[in-house]
Amino acid sequence: MRLSVRLDGGLCRRWHLRLIERLLHRPGLSVSLDLSPGPGALPPNAALLFELEAMLRRLPRTGPALRVERADLLARASAAVGAPDLILDLCGDAVAPPGVPVWRLAFDGASGEAALLASLLAGRPPVVSLTEGGRVVASGRVGTEARGIMLTAFEDALVRTTSLILAALGGAGPRLASDGTPVPGPAPTGFAAAALAARAVRTCTRMAGRLLYALCTWAPHWRVGWRRLEGPDLIDLQAHPETGWNTLRDDGRRFYADPFPITDAAGTVLFVEDYSHVLQKGVISAVRFGADGPLGAPVPVLEAAHHLSYPFVFAEGGAYWMVPESGATGTLDLYRATAFPGGWVKEATLISGLNASDPTLLRHDGRWWLFATVRDDGEQDGPFAAWGSYSDSLHLWSAPDFRGPWTPHPANPVLIDIAAARSGGRIVARDGALFRPVQDCRDGYGGALGLARIRRLDEAGYAQSVEMILRSGPRFPGTGLHTLNRTTHFEFIDGAGRVRRRFRSGTAVASET
Repeated sequence: MRLSVRLDGGLCRRWHLRLIERLLHRPGLSVSLDLSPGPGALPPNAALLFELEAMLRRLPRTGPALRVERADLLARASAAVGAPDLILDLCGDAVAPPGVPVWRLAFDGASGEAALLASLLAGRPPVVSLTEGGRVVASGRVGTEARGIMLTAFEDALVRTTSLILAALGGAGPRLASDGTPVPGPAPTGFAAAALAARAVRTCTRMAGRLLYALCTWAPHWRVGWRRLEGPDLIDLQAHPETGWNTLRDDGRRFYADPFPITDAAGTVLFVEDYSHVLQKGVISAVRFGADGPLGAPVPVLEAAHHLSYPFVFAEGGAYWMVPESGATGTLDLYRATAFPGGWVKEATLISGLNASDPTLLRHDGRWWLFATVRDDGEQDGPFAAWGSYSDSLHLWSAPDFRGPWTPHPANPVLIDIAAARSGGRIVARDGALFRPVQDCRDGYGGALGLARIRRLDEAGYAQSVEMILRSGPRFPGTGLHTLNRTTHFEFIDGAGRVRRRFRSGTAVASET
């Protein structure tokens, strides 16, 4: 196959270079370049904004937005020989010979880097699309955990744009459902210098405010909510219960999050991420519940040299198992309890070589499935390992047994959507349907909790539709929702808040605000 990539040779960036390198690894594919000047470039003052953010926040300038010489791209590409079989248009102005299809890249319906930055400045998670005529080849709603930092948001979007293009050229491009694509607003073709200058001033102001805020508070401070189940659960209610939630108490110097309950012969045991603000590291703790609630405080049951969270615990074959999130290690590891709820020992590494978030297992139609969002599509040691969202790219694996061997889905990433890719708890079977709690991160990490109905799950494809979005409010105050799980007798959620630091004789103590 002969592929021609259309991009502006005066605006070559590192993500273009990486895209071409990854394309050339595919057998039977040759890549030629059209580097004539094109539309949609960022204005010069956008570069000034990026430089200011990088300086104030000490951000590296080695990421996907880094400018590179056109000679670096030309050295890797092939000379054009005859008409291409396909044109990949990154500028929006490619003119194709008769009969040659063109895939045009757009951000919220408009081409070019200016359109991408316009969406980010407007506070919208951009919908990235590849279209051929009126047909959508691939689409996804990209995101970031740093919405207020334009440089990071811009580079995270470029990383996920690369993911989408590579998946589409591999024949398995993800597509948003018709009800999952927001109506795009107008994307301006340029920006006023005064507007970006004002943005730079606001950046300085916010930095000072956040530094002061960080000195006075620990945030985010997650809280676990629990209630006895004596009627319909959240899946049936589609809303917070009228009775509200009880809060699992903490000492203010740590928070509890990611509640995963499980039942044994004595009742309910709740596993949580137990995060120390001082150490900036999480361990897995557990607390047993009696008829009226928790019997004491959570106690550590699994610790490692690295951060642990999202303790996905399950029972199988007469034993208790756990697959916690341990993204910093680049692995997903399986643990077995030898003295439940403690005594956890590592049994196996299920998947390695990726930075995966919130692994969630499901047994369905005689096969095991593993759901996780992946930061840079399995290239943890690649040049963009420090860029890309943790929450917008859903990957699947399947296996005959939960111990493996695990096979990646041929359509990975099966979904690119900051509003519904990342898992938020166990997948629940209800009346013949599968419901998947998901994290809606459009307004920030853990901003809201969605409930997605799985429409298709097999080795040929995946589809889901979000049927409910639940936010914090009077019945569970805070700044977001994150996780949903239950047993027969209890239901659990968690949400973010903050804790104010108080200093006494050089020691920091905490109180909730």
